[in-house]
Amino acid sequence: MNNDIKELMSGILKDMSALNYIKPGDVPNINLYMDQVTTFMYEHLHDTKRTTDDKVLTKTMINNYAKNNLLPSPVKKKYSKEHIYILTFIYYFKNILSISDIQKMLNPLTEKFFDEGSKPDLDYIYKEIFSMESSLARPLSKDIFAKSEQASNAFTDVKDDDDREFLQFFSLVCLLSFDVYMKKNMIESLIDDYSAKHAPKHPEKKKKKKKKKKSKKIKEPASTDSSLLHCFIYYLLSSDSFSSMPSLSNTLSYPSLP
Repeated sequence: MNNDIKELMSGILKDMSALNYIKPGDVPNINLYMDQVTTFMYEHLHDTKRTTDDKVLTKTMINNYAKNNLLPSPVKKKYSKEHIYILTFIYYFKNILSISDIQKMLNPLTEKFFDEGSKPDLDYIYKEIFSMESSLARPLSKDIFAKSEQASNAFTDVKDDDDREFLQFFSLVCLLSFDVYMKKNMIESLIDDYSAKHAPKHPEKKKKKKKKKKSKKIKEPASTDSSLLHCFIYYLLSSDSFSSMPSLSNTLSYPSLP
């Protein structure tokens, strides 16, 4: 790999080490309104954006996190420092994990350690994790440079300089991608294993609603008035007096047609 790529890698690692992120001491101890939360997150994480159009955190995002049970609801429209910690975890997790996996990770965290007075509390947990992550910067840089050297030793038999440069660059991207892919699979396996071991042993079965049986409609006997009417008609038809009665056509008058 040519010197330009190596210089580019050095520049990227230098920028990464200088990225502004939320340190434990940066989180305010006072509760914030949503506008103040988005402003705070932008001030501390805007360096991590890839393009200027990317959003760090919006009101819609916060509302969606609450709807998906990733973030506890605010108290009187205000967000505590515990909310800030959870939002920071979400910000990093969402780039590599699904919403479902983030839920599996954060739900136990918020259920056990979110409320004030919890031991350990989120303040302590965030500080502990922050100290572990900061110690990984140097090993990460060494690993990336090692992959860069490995890629630069590939395709040395390609004579065309442009083709060789592209193939070495492609090799480096593949090596880094494979590393991310394997770690992502490992994370997902860890989450699945933990979720399976801590799933409720006897989940409550949802009670099925009993369908009401439609009662068969019983035909009611004809009313007394109707039965008497039928009997009366039958009597008339069967009696001798019926023949001597004037025809209906003579007794009923119809309006003449125009």
